[in-house]
Amino acid sequence: MFETRRWPSKVILQIVITLLVLPFIFPLISMIQGSLAGTGWNNYRVVLGISQLPLFFRNSVIISASVIAIVYVCTMLAAFAFSKLHIRAKEVYFWLLLAALTLPEVVLLAPLFATATAIGIYGTYLSVILPLAALQIPFTVLLARNFMDGIPNELIDAARVDGADTWKAFRYIVLPLTSPIAAALVVLTLIGSWNDYLLPLVFLQDPNLQTITQVPDFFIGEFNNDQTKILAAAVLTAIPEVVAYLLLQRLFERGLSAGALK
Repeated sequence: MFETRRWPSKVILQIVITLLVLPFIFPLISMIQGSLAGTGWNNYRVVLGISQLPLFFRNSVIISASVIAIVYVCTMLAAFAFSKLHIRAKEVYFWLLLAALTLPEVVLLAPLFATATAIGIYGTYLSVILPLAALQIPFTVLLARNFMDGIPNELIDAARVDGADTWKAFRYIVLPLTSPIAAALVVLTLIGSWNDYLLPLVFLQDPNLQTITQVPDFFIGEFNNDQTKILAAAVLTAIPEVVAYLLLQRLFERGLSAGALK
């Protein structure tokens, strides 16, 4: 981290940051403007009037909350092991885990479909929850391990001197110090699971199990393609993620910056 104390440096830095943000702001502005085109706020009323919308929202909440819980538990345990425990060849295992980052979701559809069918979870929440969690864990472990590397080993050694075993040192010493990176993991995992379209579309054929990302499909058909309603649905879909980020913004920024730099 660095600080700018002189006002010319602050002005230059602000200009640079603004220019970097603009490419991400323009699509958002266009999406909101497009959602208000035509009949204006009536586009949102039509989307909110979909009878299945509460059901889709509930399904998305169940999937996202389950993915967040699995990713958090697995990430914290794995990051602690990779960072603080003496495990033979742990760096080999760590890089093998990171190799999973190179696997795109679409390439895994066929083996995931075969696996879900073989073990009997196809058409259930688990067929989406487990792959989504597995796809996000490598990146979250990378961030969390770098964060835990910054926690002094002397704290754990002191806990062991006082009679604490490894589990107690993790639970009572390390885990309370990881709230910033935990907030970052929650936000990133929420974005990845809430926005996922492909896996629910393929593995959840039951209309009662569809997620909120399928709402725009109501306005796409053989003879119609109402872009204003689709954009309105996209804006409504993004609201929970924006709220989650605003609530965890300060911890998210601290955790992400600390987890990205070793």
